[in-house]
Amino acid sequence: MKDHFSKQASDYARFRPDYPDSLITFLLSQTAQRDSAWDCGTGNGQLAAMLAPHFKTVFATDISKEQLAQAPSIENVRYKQEAAGTSEFADQQFNLITVAQAIHWFPFNSFYADVYRCLRNDGLFAAAGYGLLHISPKVDVVIRHFYENIVGPYWDPERRHIDAEYATIPFPFKEIPVPQLVQRYQWTLAQLTGYLNTWSAVTHYSKATGVQPLDQITHELKDAWGETDTHEVAFPILLRAGRKVH
Repeated sequence: MKDHFSKQASDYARFRPDYPDSLITFLLSQTAQRDSAWDCGTGNGQLAAMLAPHFKTVFATDISKEQLAQAPSIENVRYKQEAAGTSEFADQQFNLITVAQAIHWFPFNSFYADVYRCLRNDGLFAAAGYGLLHISPKVDVVIRHFYENIVGPYWDPERRHIDAEYATIPFPFKEIPVPQLVQRYQWTLAQLTGYLNTWSAVTHYSKATGVQPLDQITHELKDAWGETDTHEVAFPILLRAGRKVH
C-alpha cells in the first residue's frame, strides 16, 4: 500500500472534510446488530469517531502511525497500525466494515478476502469517499484547471477510481441501493487552500519540482473568490454498500 499522508498528517486532520450525519444514519439503518465495527484505512479516525456512539466497540486501523496519532481518544475505539489485507481479526467478528476515502489505495484481493472472513453473514460492507468539491462556477473553473492541468500529471493512477465515483473498483458483494449524499461547509479561502495542500498530487509536484504548485493559481483563486469572507463548499459523497454473497 502507498502511504501519501503521513508527512501532512496534522494538516489532513485540520483541513480534510469529514462525513455527513446522513451517512451514519444510512449505515445504521442497514446494520441491525451493533456489537462491533471496523473502519479500515481510518486515517485520523474521522469515520470511526462518528461510529463510536452506536457500537459497543469500533476497531480503527491504518498504515500510518502519524495519522493515527491525530485520531481522537475515545473509550470504545481501538486503534491499530496495520495495512489493509493483513488483519488478524477473528472470523465473523464485525457487524459493519467501512472504508472512507481509502479503498482506491488498497490491494483489493487480499483486503476483500479479509472482509469476507471478518464480516458476519448479515453484516454490511461500505466504501465511502468524496469527489472533487464544488463552490461556485468561477472558483470551480480555477480548481478544475489546477486539478487537471497543473497537478494532474502527478496524481497516482488510483485516483481514477475517485473520478469514476468508485464505479470502477471491484465490488464482490450483493450491492444495495444507497442515497445521494453531500457534505457542506462554510469555508474561508484559507481553509480551501489548506485543503488543497493536502492533495497527494500537490505533495508529488512539490517533491518533483521543488515548487509549490498552489502559487500558480493564487491570484486567479483570489479573484474568483471575490470579497465574500466565506463560501459554501460542497463535497459529493461517494458510496457503495453491500453484503456478502452466500
